[in-house]
Amino acid sequence: MITNISTYRFAELSGLKTLREELIADCKTWGLKGTILLSTEGINLFVAGAAESIDRLLEKLRAIPGLEDLQPKISLSETQPFNRMLVRLKKEIISFGVEAVRPADYTSPKLSAKELKSWLDEGKPVTLLDTRNDYEVKLGTFKNAIIPHINTFREFPDAVRKLPEELKHQPVVMFCTGGIRCEKAGPFMELEGFEQIYQLDGGILKYFEECGGDHYDGECFVFDQRVGLDPGLRETSSAVCYACQAPLDQTDQEDPRYVEGVSCPHCFVSEPEKMAERIRERHQKLAEVSTPLPGSIPAENRRPVNIPASHDGRELLEVLIDLFPQISAEEWEARCDAGRFVNYGGTVRGKHHVVRAGERVVQIFPSAIEPDVSADIKILYEDEALLIVEKPAPLPMHASGRFHRNTLQYLLNLTYAPKYPRPVHRLDANTTGLVMFARTRNMCRILQRQFLDGVVEKRYLVRVHGHPESDRFFSDAKISSEPGVMGTREVDEIDGLISRTDFEVLERFPDGTALLEAKLSTGRTNQIRIHLWQLRLPVLGDPAYLTEGRIGDTQTLDVDSPPLCLHAWKLVFNHPKTGEPLVFETAKPVWAI
Repeated sequence: MITNISTYRFAELSGLKTLREELIADCKTWGLKGTILLSTEGINLFVAGAAESIDRLLEKLRAIPGLEDLQPKISLSETQPFNRMLVRLKKEIISFGVEAVRPADYTSPKLSAKELKSWLDEGKPVTLLDTRNDYEVKLGTFKNAIIPHINTFREFPDAVRKLPEELKHQPVVMFCTGGIRCEKAGPFMELEGFEQIYQLDGGILKYFEECGGDHYDGECFVFDQRVGLDPGLRETSSAVCYACQAPLDQTDQEDPRYVEGVSCPHCFVSEPEKMAERIRERHQKLAEVSTPLPGSIPAENRRPVNIPASHDGRELLEVLIDLFPQISAEEWEARCDAGRFVNYGGTVRGKHHVVRAGERVVQIFPSAIEPDVSADIKILYEDEALLIVEKPAPLPMHASGRFHRNTLQYLLNLTYAPKYPRPVHRLDANTTGLVMFARTRNMCRILQRQFLDGVVEKRYLVRVHGHPESDRFFSDAKISSEPGVMGTREVDEIDGLISRTDFEVLERFPDGTALLEAKLSTGRTNQIRIHLWQLRLPVLGDPAYLTEGRIGDTQTLDVDSPPLCLHAWKLVFNHPKTGEPLVFETAKPVWAI
């Protein structure tokens, strides 16, 4: 059997560094394990080992002036309850933080265990006060004891000040595990005006030793691997949660929320709660990285141009004009002549540079301030595979035109660094609503495959000029694959891409506008806006596809402009890891109510 001892003594000690080294060496030699706290105010220890080794330690300690009558509480266990031997120097052997309390000079009167039992047997009017922390009290305490509800002993003074005033004139018996906390709690309570304060000599453990479990409910928490002792000083089946250190009785251990080494009923956090906390942290980070907006600070920007295989062996200027027809040939030539194209090593690539398939040429943009955008980004869902974001407007998804850093992708990159989210699909800069991002390349491939296979259901709210003839209608007009003026697309029934959008009228307004729900079967650039424009039902607030079939001269709206009345409202798909169907729906925008 292993002998366990716990004891303390308030005494003025000196030469602590030397004493610490001696105790470490001796305890290791004697095969002892546990913790010894040394301070100028005294000693506090919990040590276990063979009986003869314990006797050697006590003999050494009692030879120190002030510790001559050191008397430990003793219990037995079948196994060693400690993992290692620690001897630490502390400012206080029991942290309290009230300098006026000096137990080496004065402590409150002590009441023996047998005398307390006698008082309780006789029904003598007395108040029992538990000075321990809440997690200790959970395993057991004296019947009808006052519980101060504290997390650490340093909170005890504030708890005392909240006790009823009438207790100051009544007998109060304090108790703790072994008595050490009461040595400080008692004098403090007397300083606060309590007139009849007693401390249970030797604490709960001494009471168990001499009186058993009379007037006590449960067991006593101890600070070693035994966790709990019953009134017979035998180890109980109680455990401790290694995540939050809460003691766990048998009911706790049978709870499905108890996972050894991971969680227990007291610290378990459900996945929705964890997600909500993560999202709160993300929103806080988003606010930090967007205040001020990154693009509001002038900075040089660089953007790569990837050379497709179809343009292998052609001159750079010719390739730029072909790939980006929305920008004039004169502008591309001016940029080349200004030396704004380099390779990744910094070597300038002129307009006559012959490119190769797969080559990346970097375009340099001079330092400039970008237009303001809305950064009111809301993260609605996040796990290890994906995240769902509600995008505000105006806010470009990625770098384009005048925007380099004032984009959704750039702000999310700053928020999630060093692991950057990958967009699964896109929304126009002026369109608000749901956007899906993947957390890894593999998850992105799986989710994009769902889009290609038609598994994903996307529904939009859109307010249009005019009243459709029917409540249900569609457009399958083909849409051009290449951008035109201002980067817009148009209907191209000969060479265009197959497209289809289904519409349903939700409400017809007296002002001649209508609210529609749009369901995409394909995902072409500007698809909803082009189909409605072609049907002579242009979207309210659209700066590009105007009434009477005209093309505007603006692509991205200003922050203060009236909104484009197009909102990605619903998103339905299967989780890429579990296959579980997921459905997301946002609140309706003001213009849709």
